[in-house]
Amino acid sequence: MTVLEQAFATARARQARIVFPEADEPRVAAAMSRLEDEAICRPVGIAPTTEAQVGALVSARGMKEALARRLLAKPLYRAAAMVAAGEADAMVAGADSPTRRVIEAASMAIGLADGVAVPSSYFLMVFPDGREMIFADCAVNVAPDAAALGDIARASAATGEALLGVARVALLSFSTGASGAGPSVDDVRRAAEDTGFTGPVQADAALNPRIAAAKGLGAGDANVLVFPSLDAGNIAYKLAQELAGAQAIGPMLQGFRRPVCDLSRGATVNDIVAATALTAALVAD
Repeated sequence: MTVLEQAFATARARQARIVFPEADEPRVAAAMSRLEDEAICRPVGIAPTTEAQVGALVSARGMKEALARRLLAKPLYRAAAMVAAGEADAMVAGADSPTRRVIEAASMAIGLADGVAVPSSYFLMVFPDGREMIFADCAVNVAPDAAALGDIARASAATGEALLGVARVALLSFSTGASGAGPSVDDVRRAAEDTGFTGPVQADAALNPRIAAAKGLGAGDANVLVFPSLDAGNIAYKLAQELAGAQAIGPMLQGFRRPVCDLSRGATVNDIVAATALTAALVAD
């Protein structure tokens, strides 16, 4: 069973309540109808403001009640507050909203997971030969420093364990081990030392056991690739799509206390359904 097939099966078993703050958008509305008809999850639109939503912002985020009520007038914030208040299990947004707005709402209302200071994104990459991998960060952090790379790696490991069963994380660089030097290599090296994941490591050594053995770092079997910059990650996933025929599912957000999905604004109905299934599969039992 593929990761996506397993995600659909897990989602159907969990019947998570997924809130869609853009429920009036035609593609989202069509996806919500399919998700309900096919019993993948329990899709819901934004509910009226409740005291629980206000309380989630006031008590957990430390803001004044008047500000909380003003924020809750915005669909993204109210949807995120529904998740924080336990009125929904996860949020799927972004079809008609910039990524930064989705992140702002999720950061303010839901908050980041323990030990994570920087939210990030990932793609589930499905290759024609059956390989399934996590690529991060390909959509959010432009030039992460060592601490941010560590956060991305930890969040990606958690995602990998949840979706792939096991996470073999490699922090990529143009240098393997001590073979090169430079600010970006130093950041990757510090992140690897802090997290205990393999790195800095070149892509071939991360993926090829023979090359890994020759270069003396890692096992060459990584299934979670953490890129040193947004340039590298975004270019890599698009090259994998165009040259290798890989399917890229995402971008999906990670690092929050509860699952949050940021859809591409070009997402099709099928894309939204698949992304929602992955999101629902990450909801805790």
